[in-house]
Amino acid sequence: MKTKMDINCDLGEGYGAFMKGNDEAIMPHITSANVACGFHAGDPVTIAKTLRLAKKFKVAIGAHPSNPDLMGFGRREMGLTTEEIRNYLIYQISAVHGFAKTLGIELQHVKLHGALYNKAARDDETAQAAVQAIKAYSPNLIVFAPPKSAMAEAARKAKMQVAYEAFADRAYNPDGTLVSRRKPNALITDIQAIAKRVIQMAREGTVETINGETIQLGEVHTICIHGDTPDAGKVAESLKKALLKAGIQVIPVSSFL
Repeated sequence: MKTKMDINCDLGEGYGAFMKGNDEAIMPHITSANVACGFHAGDPVTIAKTLRLAKKFKVAIGAHPSNPDLMGFGRREMGLTTEEIRNYLIYQISAVHGFAKTLGIELQHVKLHGALYNKAARDDETAQAAVQAIKAYSPNLIVFAPPKSAMAEAARKAKMQVAYEAFADRAYNPDGTLVSRRKPNALITDIQAIAKRVIQMAREGTVETINGETIQLGEVHTICIHGDTPDAGKVAESLKKALLKAGIQVIPVSSFL
């Protein structure tokens, strides 16, 4: 059974006058923040504000780069070349890291967003391009990836640290992939159900799929909740309390990898 766990959340996902999620309600209850870099959401003002909030609550930070798809919130497939992936990632990581340096904050990790995350999880070429970009920027960054994914394998081969990630509020298919957001019941909103399944992930390394089957995830280091999940602040608070009650310390993943 796991004795330590990280809780991460995708934050800073507003831009301009458009605000998404409630970062102020979520930040006190998580240990790692994935900060949008401007390609699917985020802008200079939002990035800076999110990092200041993370610093206030001693939350570790990571860059959350995506496809250049502001209109589609980074959730649409794009036929990017490996060179484009490399350059887009370095550009976005640099943006968050630059603001972090002005605040005296270290960058802990990189977690891909949306369609790019999903493609890198299953496609070797995309995964290798992404990992090469992250390593070129800094070999000390932790890569967030699903346990049995192409992204995790590429990171291991590149001798990068990998934090195996599972999702608290997303439904799983029997093959271990996430249920498409276009399908019913892809998002889990019941706070008690979320807490129960996360304890199962931590204790057993398993999860119940959308069709009721139990599958093996493997070791999990970090649990993701989404900032745009309804009542995400309450979800984060409940999840942290449930883990602590189960005897699991909730700390940034860099503290125990």
